[in-house]
Amino acid sequence: MENIEITSISSRGQVVIPQNLRERLKINAGEKFVVIGENNTIVLKKLEMPSFSGINKLLKKQENLQKRKN
Repeated sequence: MENIEITSISSRGQVVIPQNLRERLKINAGEKFVVIGENNTIVLKKLEMPSFSGINKLLKKQENLQKRKN
């Protein structure tokens, strides 16, 4: 399995994500993650910026409504 790597934790609690996984998953320095822990399992989920296309449509709709009122 190419998704399995071995790493360790530092004395400061830092974990290194192996380079080949970072490259394949497009993980860059400074990115944020949600950390979920239960029993002996830890899951890291990369936080991604939401799409603003829906918000832009909503703002445009509101703008058009305001223009009609005036």
